[in-house]
Amino acid sequence: MILASASPVSLLLAGAAALAYAVPALASRAIGAVTARRVLLLAWLLHGLLLGWSLLAGQPRFGFAPALSITVWLVLTVYAIESQLYPRMKARWALAGFGALAIVLALAFPGAPLHVSSSPLLPLHWALGIAAYGLFAAAVAHGWMMSRAESDMRNASQATEGGVPLLTLERLMFRFVGAGFVLLTLTMLAGMFFGERIYGDTYVGWRWDHKRVFTLLSWLTFAVLLAGRSLLGWRGRRAVRVLYIGAALLLLGYVGSRFVLEVLLGRPT
Repeated sequence: MILASASPVSLLLAGAAALAYAVPALASRAIGAVTARRVLLLAWLLHGLLLGWSLLAGQPRFGFAPALSITVWLVLTVYAIESQLYPRMKARWALAGFGALAIVLALAFPGAPLHVSSSPLLPLHWALGIAAYGLFAAAVAHGWMMSRAESDMRNASQATEGGVPLLTLERLMFRFVGAGFVLLTLTMLAGMFFGERIYGDTYVGWRWDHKRVFTLLSWLTFAVLLAGRSLLGWRGRRAVRVLYIGAALLLLGYVGSRFVLEVLLGRPT
């Protein structure tokens, strides 16, 4: 959610990261798995430098595109760690494509500057929300990989996830959902009870607007998913479908509302 306005350094880092992401996204088979993994790691490092520079080099900004950029980077961080355990996990091309797209969107729609009356606690509130986004996005990525692997098994084709067991993917998916649910709960409680202290003069009190409604619906969906897993043993395609519904609602909650304001209505503030 926080991104400084474009500077020469930001443009250089963004161009280098997007180009590095484009290589494994478009030519993963041509350059080989090892090279693709190394280039994706380079893109991830450049992307992280871009986000760090954006936070420190100017007035912080927030918007739907910076939120997506940070979320994608967090998902890639998870993938970078897991790829050390499962080197043949094949999700590089998709993640690289999302990384390049997120960087381009953040350059095109940098969002609005942080309001001067906002509390220093606001970045922490945003950090909780973005971390929740990242964890749920990682859960969605694992659900997608699990669905692919299950489809390959049903079709008696070669496993696309390099031998990663379905139960392992499922267990990781629910761990990310559980962690994301905790952070989302904390984010909602902070906004509900400490909104005036966090947002300062810009806080107008609790409102049943579309952002809060979609966020609450997503929270309820994830709660149902975790309860279904614990009490009814939900797994497989049913669990993935519910996960997708919750993630879509959460995406509409903040990113969707900011997209409407910034792009469709032209009101970044």
